[in-house]
Parts: sequence; structure tokens; C-alpha cells
Amino acid sequence: MNTDILIIGAGIVGLSTAMEVRRRFPHLSLTLVEKESRPAVHQTGHNSGVIHAGVYYPPGSRKAELCRAGNAATKAFCDEHGIAYDICGKVIVATQEEEMPRLQALYQRAAENELERHWWSGAELAEREPNICGLAAFFVPSSGIVSYRQIAEKMAALLEKDGVSLHFDCEVQSIRESSQEVIVQAGDKEIRARYLIACAGLHADRIAEMVGLQPDFRICPFRGEYYQLPPSHNAIVKHLIYPVPESGVPFLGVHLTRMIDGSVTVGPSAVLAMAREGYRKRDISPRDLWHMFSYAGIRKVLKKNLRHGLKEQRNAWFKRGYLGEVQRYCPSIRLEDLRPYPAGIRAQAVSADGKLVEDFHWLQSERSLHVCNAPSPAATSAIPIGREIIKHIENVLNSL
Repeated sequence: MNTDILIIGAGIVGLSTAMEVRRRFPHLSLTLVEKESRPAVHQTGHNSGVIHAGVYYPPGSRKAELCRAGNAATKAFCDEHGIAYDICGKVIVATQEEEMPRLQALYQRAAENELERHWWSGAELAEREPNICGLAAFFVPSSGIVSYRQIAEKMAALLEKDGVSLHFDCEVQSIRESSQEVIVQAGDKEIRARYLIACAGLHADRIAEMVGLQPDFRICPFRGEYYQLPPSHNAIVKHLIYPVPESGVPFLGVHLTRMIDGSVTVGPSAVLAMAREGYRKRDISPRDLWHMFSYAGIRKVLKKNLRHGLKEQRNAWFKRGYLGEVQRYCPSIRLEDLRPYPAGIRAQAVSADGKLVEDFHWLQSERSLHVCNAPSPAATSAIPIGREIIKHIENVLNSL
């Protein structure tokens, strides 16, 4: 099989990138391969569904800019294709005096990121969210909720309708690159492409290695564990409720999320997964463990965050600890309200010097581009990320 461009990965970033290729270079043939039987099986289909506004990201950073653009683009895509979403807004709540400076700093950062925001006193918070307790909060109205799985499925359907060749159950086994082409063995297919774009998520480093690159990172999987509240609690909050993030911790904490189906979830935690696709506690992959713990950068990260990591592990195994996290701001939730809900896996790139790669990161060879890190808010930002990827290689694609 021959194609001009081959994309690996049918998560929302790979699909968005394929759509941008089709829009910008309709004359080029395009093939997409995915090892699963349908799109959005991993990170895209296992997240909280939040349309982020961009509160947390450094002003002027690519993350902040892509998030703002993605917020608007996601809503526009849903409007165009009849996908339900709800702009319910996000409330960030301080429950202790020590959190107030961090809340005020986030409020200022939201202003610097050009976001509409409204400060609420404790009394105003109680009036607007009777089940939430806090000293103060601020409200960001542009945040919302959606099903990113539905968005990805619609993207896949549009691509197929537009003549793109999509192949599922087609896992990449080997890649050979020459100066003229890339030869990919995927499932029972040998695909010869003039250019390769890899959006492989949890396996980004391994796909890059297949091409012969030496990645300056390694993927470390973190499992985000959620609970779902019973239907009787579907109206417990009107907005998305977030705690103030801990200083020096790269995760946002356990939050209450109104899902697009009307239910409410509690989570996620951030637990080191024992397998790259370890959605259950009992999922263990010796190969993945070796890849993690043989890498000095990951060992450094785990050592640096040992206290927080042990706390997350405790909460994962003992539900009362998890309950304590959410009761800080929503004391009416009880232990029996925390019902099982599917976990997600976050593919976190870690650098050799022991730092979490916090921004988007890619590597290139002569005939390929590899999206190596697409951290939250990658789902929100997927449409402009696709545009950014193609802009980065437009000279190469123009030459095909």
C-alpha cells in the first residue's frame, strides 16, 4: 500500500492532524492507522470531558494560547456537527487560609490570560453553590463539558467520508526510513509513505525509536482514578468545582465534574500505573515497568514527588482518603456515594534530568514528525494542535 502521508494514532490529536492535512493538502493521499478497533480508546476516551479555559498556564505560553484557541475551536466544531456540550463554567475554591495566596495568584493569571473571571466571597460561593464550602472562589464562565469521544468519532467519520483510508486493529510493528520514504509494517499491511506523522500517545517514545531517533524523554503513565456519584446527586453542583492546586504538584487535584450525560464524577487522582495501558489496579506489565524504572529521569521524578505519590497511592487503595479530598469543599458527599467509574491513563513525558515535560514537544527525522508530549489540555487544544503540527512541516508537505 502506498500513500503520501501516513498518520499513526486515532486519538483526537491524530484525527485533528489528519483533518488539517485534508484541509490544507487535499491533493495528497492520506492514510491513518490505529492499533485499537475504534478511535479514542485511550486518553481521548478516558478523561473528564472538560473544555478548559486556560487558567493555569503561564501567560504568553504556547499552552495558554493553544488552550484559548482550542476552547473556541471545540465549541465551533460541536456547533457545526450537532455535538452536545455545556458551558457551565469552572469554580476554583480555596478551603484554607494557606490556599488564599495561591487562589489570588491564579485569579491574576486568569486575567493575564485574557479570561473573563469573577471573584466570589465565601458567602457568594455558598449562595451560588449551596453544597460547596470555601473561604473564597473565583468563577471562569468559558469552561465547559463535552464528550471528546464523540468529537473523535465524528472526526473519523468525516475523514472516511472525505476519502481518507482509516485502518483499525492495525498495530505498528516496525518502521524503516530512507531518504525517499518510510516503510511501516502495521498489522498485516506494509505501508509505504512519503511522510509519517506519529501521534502515538502512550507509545510515543517507542514509535520514535522505531524510526531510529533517540528520544530525549520517556513516557511515564499515570492512572487517573475516578468515582461517579449516584443519580440522586446529579444536581449537587451547578459548575465544575476544582480545588486550589498544591504548590509544586503538576496535577490539578480531585474535582467535581458535571458530565455531559448529566452525571457527576469525582476525580481524578494521579497514581503511577504499572502498565502503559494499566486502567485497572491489577494491570502490570514487566516490560513497561522495566522501561520506567530503568530510566534515571523517571526515578528522579518519583523521588522528588515521593510524599505526594504515596498519598495518591493511599487514596487509590483506601477510599476514605479519596473521600477526604473531596469533603474539603463538599462535605455532604459520603463514602457510599463514591461508585466505580472507568479510570484514565495520562501519558506523561519525562526528561532525562528528571523533569516532567510540561509543554508540547515533538521530534523530527528527515521523513517523519513525532508528537512526543501532548499534555492536558491536549483534548481541548486538539484542533489548533493539528494546525500547529501541519504549519511546522508545511514546507515538507508542499514538496511532496
